[in-house]
Amino acid sequence: MDAYELMIKTNRFIIKDGKLTDGQKAGIVRRLLAAKSDKNTKERFYRGVKYPNNTDISGRRMYPDFFIPPSNNGKKLKTIFNQTPKTQLFSANMYELEIIRLLFMFAPGDLTVGEMTAKTLERLRTTCFGSMDDGKGECFDTSLVVLRFLAAVSNDTELIKSRINNYHAHAGDKTRPWFARWYFWLCLSELPSGTAEPEIMKYKDEMRNWLENKSCVMNSDHDKAVHPLLFYILRNCLCKFPEFSYIKESHPFVSEKDGRLYFEMSKIL
Repeated sequence: MDAYELMIKTNRFIIKDGKLTDGQKAGIVRRLLAAKSDKNTKERFYRGVKYPNNTDISGRRMYPDFFIPPSNNGKKLKTIFNQTPKTQLFSANMYELEIIRLLFMFAPGDLTVGEMTAKTLERLRTTCFGSMDDGKGECFDTSLVVLRFLAAVSNDTELIKSRINNYHAHAGDKTRPWFARWYFWLCLSELPSGTAEPEIMKYKDEMRNWLENKSCVMNSDHDKAVHPLLFYILRNCLCKFPEFSYIKESHPFVSEKDGRLYFEMSKIL
């Protein structure tokens, strides 16, 4: 299992209430740090995306500084929702930010991790998708990856709110795939309640309707990997509110009757 596969697997495990021991966390940190890219790998990548030294004339640092995605036979790396990015901008930043996010969560006191996190936050402030109003192309999607990263590593509420506002400003610019909304909801499920609750209120009825009245097919490997995540995201958003605290320990389940995935309706009042 390479660093990308480990990152995806760990993310999905945690979202679905998985608990890791301190030893498991240390092992994940060790393996992720070992995947840090060397100078030659970074220079080769920057040449490929036509971004020498990863800095343009405006001082923007648009691509990763520490973790360059593997070549993957020329294919972009998928997100935790199995979304296939069209650009390296989205794919590469997703790869680095999700890895450093896990490193910070599991080893916040590690000096190397702290330095990488600080430098990455500094880099993101130079980018359009990290700190500016930008809904163009996959900068919009990348802004959501930044939001999730910030939720884990930063107390800068203004920067976090700027990414939330960026979502609202541009989500309706055009018809977008379902991934963006669910990634935004994933971010809300992980943000502190004080920041998340006003945002979740905008979708509260829709989220509850999903849990109470909808189900998902479980036919393909994609279905089995992704669809349970959706129910956990909804649950984790709603249980921030006291009136929904009773669903905190509820889980999705596959019905023996039709083979579809449902939420535990018996625990919905």
